[in-house]
Amino acid sequence: MVNLVDLTTVSEYAGRVEYLCENNRCTLRIKNLTESDSAEYRFRLKTNQPDVRFAASAGVTLSVTDPDLLVKVMETMVHQSNSRAKLQCHSRCLLPHDPSYIWYKNGQNIRGETFTHSVYFDSADSFSCALKGHENFPSPSHCVDGQTCNRVIYNNRSICAFKGSSVDISCMYSNEYVQSKFWFRPERSHQGQNPSQPEDLSEDSQYASRVQILETWRGRSTLRISDLRDSDSAQYLFKFKTPSFEWRSDLPGTTLTVTDPDLKVKVQVHSYSWSKLQCYTSCRLPHGSSYIWYENGLKIAKKTLSSYSVYFGFASSYSCAVRGHEDFPSPPVCVRGQTCNRVIYTERSICAPKGSSLDISCTYSSFEDVVQSKFWFSPERSHQGQNPSQPEDLSEDSQYAGRVQILETERGRSTLRISDLRDSDSAQYLFKFKTPSFEWRRRLPGTTLTVTALQVQVITSTVHQAYTYAELKCRSSCSPAGVSYVWFKNNEKIIKEERPLYKDQFYPGDIISCALQGRENYSSPLLYALKFPVVSVSPSDEIMEGSSVTLTCSSDANPAANYTWYKKDGNQKLHPLTKERQLVFSSIQVSDSGEYNCTAENELGKRTSDMISVDVKYSPKPPSVSASPSAEIEEGSSVTLTCSSDANPAADYTWYKENQTLFQGAEGSYHVTSISSEDSGIYYCKSRNQFGEINSTSLFVDVLYAPKPPSVSVSPSAEIEEGSSVTLTCSSDANPAANYTWYKEDEDSPKASGQIFTITDFRAEHSGSYSCGAKNKIGRQNSTFHQIVVTGAWTSRAAGITTAVVLAVILLSIFLLIRKKKSAKRSSEPGEPHSKQDLNQQLFRSQAYTLSYCRSKTELQSPPEELLYASVQFSKNQSDPLSSNIEDSVVYAEVQFNSAAPRSQMSATEDSTALYSTINKTRTQHESAAHHFY
Repeated sequence: MVNLVDLTTVSEYAGRVEYLCENNRCTLRIKNLTESDSAEYRFRLKTNQPDVRFAASAGVTLSVTDPDLLVKVMETMVHQSNSRAKLQCHSRCLLPHDPSYIWYKNGQNIRGETFTHSVYFDSADSFSCALKGHENFPSPSHCVDGQTCNRVIYNNRSICAFKGSSVDISCMYSNEYVQSKFWFRPERSHQGQNPSQPEDLSEDSQYASRVQILETWRGRSTLRISDLRDSDSAQYLFKFKTPSFEWRSDLPGTTLTVTDPDLKVKVQVHSYSWSKLQCYTSCRLPHGSSYIWYENGLKIAKKTLSSYSVYFGFASSYSCAVRGHEDFPSPPVCVRGQTCNRVIYTERSICAPKGSSLDISCTYSSFEDVVQSKFWFSPERSHQGQNPSQPEDLSEDSQYAGRVQILETERGRSTLRISDLRDSDSAQYLFKFKTPSFEWRRRLPGTTLTVTALQVQVITSTVHQAYTYAELKCRSSCSPAGVSYVWFKNNEKIIKEERPLYKDQFYPGDIISCALQGRENYSSPLLYALKFPVVSVSPSDEIMEGSSVTLTCSSDANPAANYTWYKKDGNQKLHPLTKERQLVFSSIQVSDSGEYNCTAENELGKRTSDMISVDVKYSPKPPSVSASPSAEIEEGSSVTLTCSSDANPAADYTWYKENQTLFQGAEGSYHVTSISSEDSGIYYCKSRNQFGEINSTSLFVDVLYAPKPPSVSVSPSAEIEEGSSVTLTCSSDANPAANYTWYKEDEDSPKASGQIFTITDFRAEHSGSYSCGAKNKIGRQNSTFHQIVVTGAWTSRAAGITTAVVLAVILLSIFLLIRKKKSAKRSSEPGEPHSKQDLNQQLFRSQAYTLSYCRSKTELQSPPEELLYASVQFSKNQSDPLSSNIEDSVVYAEVQFNSAAPRSQMSATEDSTALYSTINKTRTQHESAAHHFY
């Protein structure tokens, strides 16, 4: 048996249903269709004859849906220069007669009002259509050529979600070269100031930490919003941009409606005692939602599905709720008729301003006519929470004394009136009744009251340099109607202003508030015109590199200010950093030093703080060292060594040369006015401030200088055998190292080059004076001449004896002559002896002495140990190559040859300006002679 109900008596069709019956034709007109209207509808005819009724055996099934439009490509004409297509807007639903259409190309509105439309297109173009008057339900964008084009297709055109829940809004988009993409709300585009510049919701402060952008695969984007609020009810759109294209937003996106569950219970009676109940809502519930069922206000265990089949009594009522949203159950319904045990609250939640009055109402009914007791209570006040099962009548609660009234203007309706509302009155209020056989339980929630203060809201504002012109409104989320208002500016009442709106000029520091007339003690919180923000730094003392630093921007403002931090660059330009009240450096760096300021902005203006300097202190960085001149340093030049190190505060410097301290001071330069070769070496510096010290790397200073006077040595230094090897060595201190050249006196061309000059077979013709020259790129230095002399030798024993005899005679003659001179001198100048110098001078003034070499091939047969003594006379006229090299300045003296004399005694009187060497030919075993030149 099917239970037929007149639609005009069903509350959900109230005001939307109309019967049009004429000439045996009856029409049911339903206005403002919703998805819940999708159902089967039947017509029933009732006559005056009590037993005659007519009902259609089968009704009409109505499906309420979106227009469900599609764009179809009827024909295309492709040309080289352009292409043309004929499009048709098609719907599977029966459309109103002769509707008008709207066409879109790439998301932008274009001309065209008929269901067919001819267009020129490119391969990247997409097209969409909509019914005029139903613009929120356009067709999906369609590619004319292939499946890849510029388009955005939203998964849902509308979504309904509960407060506090989460929702996913998704779309598909196509383009291979997307540069940027984001979700936005048109009315939130830069706070509505410039709709053409939409604001990325992920950067919107209203959605901070509540928004996620998910891209599970390419070409699909999902906007996830959590902890939904009433203010999230809006339209959401997706935008993308390529190097040559930008998707427009003329096409609607997805409309989100955030609401309470707004549940209802549908009853389908299947028999006299059995019915099927269905819990439904106009909102789309989250997937896998679980339900709670109530019978007569008590929870039914283990019933979690949206449908519930029951065997019922006539007195029972039923209600449902979504788990997690138990505060918003459906109103209880009677399974049969309109009389059953139930309580229906007029409002689930009420908001009222402090100091005002309000009414909380409900309708109640009992299957029995006799109601023994009834009252209002608050669970929080049930015997001060001692026994929740024994609620306390509010009319007897001392907290509400003199402020509560119970009104019953009609049967089955009760009203709780509370006056002079206080913050403590915010609570849940329930109604309870009792009959002889039934008691309404308190499991189903009642009406929740929220007591709020008035607020001053900025409607419009125009910011000038010195002041802000604004229109203000005194309101709360639950302002009562028909009341007068009082405005206060800087604690003074504004006369003749009783409206909720107030316009004026406001200067920094002005204070504004409002109240309900007669309830001035319950005024709104103070509204502050923005004061100039103040910046503080924590820590307030020295800021060390690597430490945590927080800059805080504070401005006394209501509405709360939005803050932005800026840093000044080297060109004195300000760059935004963050839109937070605090700028936090978890580990501040040297690069963070600089000047900062912040701005505070709300509806009443924008103010900027003074600049604040952040000076990050740090120990010296590794010093860099340099020398000037940086090229070659020559002895005698001026040289500056420079040490520099980045440090804050500035470092002091110390210069060292091989651990010897040279200089200390604030300047890092060490000056040497005339550098010498002794200054060559390794230098380094140390930089130091109060936070630390560090050494530089080493710097090697290489001083270049010309050769010092060379020294010459001969090897062997003793007697040199004729035909033997003689090595001359030249040494000179020089930097860079010197190159050497050997010279022989009276010869124009050099003899040799190199530090060592070797004559392997020395002969008489090699005798002479030699010197060396040392040269580098700085300069040149020559040694003095050093004389090397070769003497004659005896070729036989007889020659040796003859030479000895001749020498002896000459020496004897010299000796006698000297004695004679001395005697004559003493006789002529008594007491003044002749000196050896006088004798020498006389010898030089005399004729040249001749040294005769007596050579004999006959050897004297003398014993080897026999010693020969002789006097030797030298003559400058001899052609012997050895003696010819003796200079005129040589002093001749008596020489005694003694083969037994030690050679070390023979060099005691050598001239320091010349080197003399003795060269002997090889003699026989019994020959010996020695020649020494003075």
